Amino acid sequence: MTQRIEIPARSGKAIRLPQGGRVKVINTHGTQVVDTWMFNTEDLNEFQSNEHTRPCLMNLTPRQGDALYTNKRRAIVTIEEDTSPGVHDTLMAACDNYRYQLLGCTEYHDNCTDNLTAAMAQLGLKEPETPSPLNLFMNIPWTDAGVLAWGEPTSKPGDYVVLRAEMPCIVAFSACPQDILPINGVARAPTEAHIEMY
Repeated sequence: MTQRIEIPARSGKAIRLPQGGRVKVINTHGTQVVDTWMFNTEDLNEFQSNEHTRPCLMNLTPRQGDALYTNKRRAIVTIEEDTSPGVHDTLMAACDNYRYQLLGCTEYHDNCTDNLTAAMAQLGLKEPETPSPLNLFMNIPWTDAGVLAWGEPTSKPGDYVVLRAEMPCIVAFSACPQDILPINGVARAPTEAHIEMY
């Protein structure tokens, strides 16, 4: 049985995924970055770590069939299916209010860091820290000289990624609120995304 859940624009959600369980992350409109975190259900201090995953894969971007690894170098999920062009960022930290201040905001701005906290709280949990997320559908072109530009989305409406849990885990998501840079499309208008558990 499949359960479909909306991640409202600019907001977060978290789910419990049993070992072997799957979650489909859907880029509903094709323009939305979805920050994604995974925590070991039995020990939240063990979580998916991009810093540990990159050397295991010897690649900056995970591909279909790749496992993602924790800060204890254990596989926590595998990317079982990816219908998108496979452009997912592993270098950028989650946006936070400090980031938006650097971008000129003088008042509070919704952000992925706070969305993670709110999503975990919905499950009665508190994350021990904010790990660097897997930024699904986020296009940041890099060269040896650094970042080329804030790339526009490369996905199309309905593209999705399926994650299979290699251990019982909490998976948290944020429909990124970024509306200053064009990572959520040239309209700079964050939208909802969806997940399906099965």
